[in-house]
Amino acid sequence: MDIFEAIESRRSVKHYDPDHEFSEDEINRLMSAAILSPTSFNMQNWRFVVVTDPDLRKELLAASYNQAQISEASVLIILTASLDAYKQEPEQYWHDAPPETAKAMVGMMTGFYEGNEQLKRDEAMRSVGIAAQTIMLAAKAMGYDSCPMIGFNPKKVAELINLPDNHVIGMMITVGKALKPARERSGQLPLEKVVLRDRF
Repeated sequence: MDIFEAIESRRSVKHYDPDHEFSEDEINRLMSAAILSPTSFNMQNWRFVVVTDPDLRKELLAASYNQAQISEASVLIILTASLDAYKQEPEQYWHDAPPETAKAMVGMMTGFYEGNEQLKRDEAMRSVGIAAQTIMLAAKAMGYDSCPMIGFNPKKVAELINLPDNHVIGMMITVGKALKPARERSGQLPLEKVVLRDRF
């Protein structure tokens, strides 16, 4: 599927075929696309929790205001990020770079984030947002639909997935075979309202 076609046809689908299952190959293909998403300093701070366990999905359903797509979609992905990825073996993010480049990047990355809690959280949300769009467009290209979600109790979800203390949840995404199409678009703002040249 052409990338512009995927962008134009991607919609937030709420109703999925509950009997459809993803193969492991499909999950791996989707997540292999996700990890190609860009991150600052290539620190790959996202951590993706792919939930297929039906019992856990039931608990997550209750923690998500009983939105049916949580249990009916083929796959539920909880997008989280490590706030400390920048200092967790930072050399691993540059293992294929020339040694002098790797050393310089590790030094810059560590100095940039250390002690700046707001920046670490902002970076986590940026990374999660970019990866989320990659996942949704990849799903569309694979012939599936998706829905980004923030309608859940983050404390309860964190508890259910054993989220480490130094991680944050950005959003969830459901992916599956649409049972009903999304609603018609409610209306995009015209370009002149949102696109500016040079300055406000």
